[in-house]
Amino acid sequence: MIKILILTSEFPPQPGGIGNHAYNLAKGLQKNGFEVQLVCDTRSESGEDEQEFDRNLTFEVIRIPRKKIIFFSYLKRISTAFSLTRQTEIVICSGKFSLWLGALLSLFFKKEFVAIIHGSEIRLPNMMQRKLTDWSLKRFDKIIAVSNYTRSLISHLSLKNITVIPNGFDLEASSAIKVKNEPILIIITVGNVTQRKGQHNVINALPLLLKQYPDLKYHIVGIPTEKERLEKLGLHLGVEHAIVFYGKVSDEEKIELLQRADVFVMLSETTQTGDSEGFGIAILEANALGVPAIGALGCGIEDAIKDGSSGKLINNKDPKHFKSALEEILNNYETYSQSAKKWSQDFTWEKVIRLYIEILKY
Repeated sequence: MIKILILTSEFPPQPGGIGNHAYNLAKGLQKNGFEVQLVCDTRSESGEDEQEFDRNLTFEVIRIPRKKIIFFSYLKRISTAFSLTRQTEIVICSGKFSLWLGALLSLFFKKEFVAIIHGSEIRLPNMMQRKLTDWSLKRFDKIIAVSNYTRSLISHLSLKNITVIPNGFDLEASSAIKVKNEPILIIITVGNVTQRKGQHNVINALPLLLKQYPDLKYHIVGIPTEKERLEKLGLHLGVEHAIVFYGKVSDEEKIELLQRADVFVMLSETTQTGDSEGFGIAILEANALGVPAIGALGCGIEDAIKDGSSGKLINNKDPKHFKSALEEILNNYETYSQSAKKWSQDFTWEKVIRLYIEILKY
């Protein structure tokens, strides 16, 4: 049995795309005959949420408590990783600090080191951190990018050991039949309410969309990090009546809201700090329910949407382009809906994990 150590910067039950990816990767590898250990932080104050979550896992999770002086937490992560690497065969690193830590470990151990890059850890605002990441990536035996866009972010390194494996989603959690009861048009975004996710770009397009679809509603689902900013934008544009905030919801509630929606929208953008959309897994979850998507060009979403089939790719700052894409989908809705379902089947974790196994075994 091959022993694998996963070092990750995020992990459930706390939110985060990197954590969700690490969870499904660990679960899938353990299920397919690997022995998995995973190291991550404890991010809640008491740690009780993490303890409850970990009880039901099939693999071992080692949580590093966060100290008031964060430097001591980093030291503990480093010492723990050194101890566990001695007993493992493959080390997988996901997240900024994990990439740096993996490179450090590679100086002392002759193991197989695999980096997973998502995007946000590449375009860092600090030049020294970017140089450290570049040096770190050169130390890895294999690099897996979650999208072609993410791969392009390290093209300047001219590395040959890069493979693109898309993010996956759990089909069991998103296999319910789409139910549409409301006569109104509903568009929806699921994701942390932040600049990167681009909810403000959708709101900026609402004045134009409402002229043609006066009953349109925009449902915003996710941690309301920048809700106040978006509320002010909606009031300024006079479209506040068309916007509904749901905040953070359970998986069951998320599925119900997706079932009610007509079109999923994610007009993500890269922030000034370099934070960018590496893939867009929420799009595939919507597609699995037969909900077509409209997404932004110029980021990892280009790999998550099959333009003209599962949805449309548009300029995230162009309301006219948005309106045209929405009309195209609504006028051919059944075709787009069925194509979206079919497209999503290539991104289930059951299929994605096979690609990882193929890379890790050879």
